[in-house]
Amino acid sequence: MAKGLFLCSLLLMVLVPWARAQQGFETDIIRTSAGDLKITFIGHGSLFFTFGDKVIHVDPVGQYGDYSKLPKADLILITHEHRDHLDPKAIGAIRTEKTKIVLTQACTPQVQGGMVMKNGDAQTIEGIKIEAVPAYNILHMRSEGVPFHPKGVGNGYVITFGDKRVYVAGDTENTPEMKALKGIDIAFLPMNLPYTMTPEMVADAAKAFRPKILYPYHFGDTDTSRIVELLKDSKDVEVRIRKMK
Repeated sequence: MAKGLFLCSLLLMVLVPWARAQQGFETDIIRTSAGDLKITFIGHGSLFFTFGDKVIHVDPVGQYGDYSKLPKADLILITHEHRDHLDPKAIGAIRTEKTKIVLTQACTPQVQGGMVMKNGDAQTIEGIKIEAVPAYNILHMRSEGVPFHPKGVGNGYVITFGDKRVYVAGDTENTPEMKALKGIDIAFLPMNLPYTMTPEMVADAAKAFRPKILYPYHFGDTDTSRIVELLKDSKDVEVRIRKMK
């Protein structure tokens, strides 16, 4: 009896923090050839994936979630150095001595011990293939000739989970590199002005590379019904709206 009570108590100690951590966050389950992929939507550009026994965080930022209560990371992907995508304190809350971090060169002054991936690089980390896709502005400028996100600085990432390819675009517009992507099952595309894309730009990109599921994210006050309307006739692209302001 005592042993049974001990095991029950131990199980509760594990499950209760996990349950608390998930409160208020939407989740989706995607079936893959190698088991279920769970997506947890934190907010803005922050989310994480659970795949088998691996946890992969993307752009953790404490403004959007209490990372002290979230699962520790096996892998952290950082798209670029801006503070709404890179938060050293949030990274510290989920980082362990075994955590691998993938980032850009511009992130290295804020995060030590990461692996720099440049646009076009590909690596397999913790058994998961990661591909770095250029993320940059073409039209939207901070000032004349100065884009909010210059070419060659930021990454989006294509992450392969079993037979599913997931593209998290980072801060970018509908670039030629994005529109040339192939075999994308799930895409997270940013949709807020003036920093990233209009709904029309997102629709243009989605019609070009045809993700099976499109999650607009990092959308601020943009009316998400607009992208639903723009893609209503694209029956092979399912638009899913989640809490990702």
